[in-house]
Amino acid sequence: MTDTTTMTENLMSALGLDRPESVDDTVVPFTLDRLDTRGRSVRLGAALDTILSRHNYPAPVARLLGEAVVLSALIGSSLKFDGRFIMQTQTDGPVNLIVVDFDAPDGMRGYARFDHDLLVKAAEEGRTRPGELLGNGHLAMTIDQGPHTERYQGIVALNGNSLEEVAHTYFMQSEQIPTVVRLAVAEFTKKGDHRPHWRAGGVLIQHLPEHGGATMADLPGDGDFDNPAMKDPDFVEADGWTEARTMLATLDDLELADPDLTSERLLFRLYHETGVRVFAPMTLEERCTCSADRIEDMLANSFTAEDREEMAVDGEIEVVCEFCSTAYHFNPHQFEPN
Repeated sequence: MTDTTTMTENLMSALGLDRPESVDDTVVPFTLDRLDTRGRSVRLGAALDTILSRHNYPAPVARLLGEAVVLSALIGSSLKFDGRFIMQTQTDGPVNLIVVDFDAPDGMRGYARFDHDLLVKAAEEGRTRPGELLGNGHLAMTIDQGPHTERYQGIVALNGNSLEEVAHTYFMQSEQIPTVVRLAVAEFTKKGDHRPHWRAGGVLIQHLPEHGGATMADLPGDGDFDNPAMKDPDFVEADGWTEARTMLATLDDLELADPDLTSERLLFRLYHETGVRVFAPMTLEERCTCSADRIEDMLANSFTAEDREEMAVDGEIEVVCEFCSTAYHFNPHQFEPN
């Protein structure tokens, strides 16, 4: 028996696993029972590489969008119903718009818009950290449960903060549950490949409320948030939570994005002394929800015949999906009544 086989068997035994370890493009829920903490670990490979490589983004933009995709996967995968989790930033920075759609239970797509001149200027000045690329504006997190249901949305200000920092603020304001998020995006080159590939990892942990409480999918409506606990001068952080977040802080970006480090191995490395219980992984995939029928319906019902005529070039209307770059073509006269 090889050392690797022995190590794997010991790891699976320690985690109580009766299945193979997870692979890329999965999210693994876990609990730290002794520390009153729950969480999720995400590893993204081919799915993220498809999203980022499709548009040939400059590296700083790709990394920022990659972080947004990981964060959306960490939150969106907690939905307990078929619906959509939408994360959107609108700012005055070089990367002025990011939209990530998580189509529950497993579909992801993402898009970023950036100002080339502002991006070049930021790079020349050495301002390429995520918070500096975002600038000032807001981040909105929305849950859409489908037709005939109310959307739930929470909004957080962006003032040069990273997505990790914004996530911490968001969860404290909305759920009033202490939360820590770690995100990392990197490029790796495999032997024999002609180009590097994007991959990423992320971990989200939350302190379990003493008497239950909100879940990651419970988002409030619009409005100001208030967190009485954080304003209480006598508020004392639980020892278990302090230990859980302190251990997570020892994790570096390379570990998070390491292609040879599964979620199970990562969690065991962090929490083997206190104990960690992992659950079955959930598969994630890059999937766009655009379709010819949806776009045709939009053209027919949202625009007049004159509008459609103006859109036409050389006798046809071309609509390109911003997410997946698929081009759809329509005859402007096909919408006329028979």
